[in-house]
Amino acid sequence: MMRLTPTQTRYLIVATLIVLWEALPRLGLIPTLFLPSLSETIAAGMRDAGTYGRHLLVTLGEVAVSMMFACGGGILAGTVLGSIPQAGRLVLPLVSSLYAVPLVVLYPVFTAWFGIGSESKIAFASIYGFFPTLLGTAAGIATIDPQFLVAARSMGATLPQRILRVVVPAAIPTVLSSFRIGGALTIVGVVVSEMLTSSAGIGYLITSYRTVLDSPRVFAAVLLVLFLAITFDGFVQLVERRTAGWRSAGRAAAGASRRSVPGGLVAAHAT
Repeated sequence: MMRLTPTQTRYLIVATLIVLWEALPRLGLIPTLFLPSLSETIAAGMRDAGTYGRHLLVTLGEVAVSMMFACGGGILAGTVLGSIPQAGRLVLPLVSSLYAVPLVVLYPVFTAWFGIGSESKIAFASIYGFFPTLLGTAAGIATIDPQFLVAARSMGATLPQRILRVVVPAAIPTVLSSFRIGGALTIVGVVVSEMLTSSAGIGYLITSYRTVLDSPRVFAAVLLVLFLAITFDGFVQLVERRTAGWRSAGRAAAGASRRSVPGGLVAAHAT
């Protein structure tokens, strides 16, 4: 029996879902009000391509600005808190507690502060993606083996060299994982906030078409959200592939540094 590779299995699952999406509504097994066929959904999206395009640009703009605050700010703050243990022990428990609060219930506060325009969406989505990015980055920085830094210092590495040659390569996997989660939540935050109160954006279209029970157009908008998420995940995977060699080189250099330093010297520096 031929064994499928993980890639072939994923393609098979996707193909099966596409066939079921098209076949089940057409066979009457699922009411089209609940799930229109895939061809009908795509046709509805193509007929209103201009409308979807205009609202997609609004959502893309809000997502781009939100990611700068959520992911950029989260990675920066996480790096600082992960590099300074005293600050991490003081701040991270508070951040973890705040992250446990369902932020959706706080969205009315954002609308009261920033109105129902793009500002409230950006603020809400930024906070929505900021906390997981910060927590993941801080955890990744904090778990770097301190002996790597000790070995680099003992070999005369300057602070910028230690950051670029040891800290960054060692932390990149965790940082990218945090970026993936935080970015995905940022997209969700923008769309959800648009669905709640908005006059533009893909979330607004979903709410508008849902109100009039226009299921094909609702699912066409959902497909656009799915496209955004898949595109973002593909971008993160591209960055991971581009940095794979860098990470390997960083681990090899750190390992060579550890082997070149006597154990007593490492222990002396650590203390």
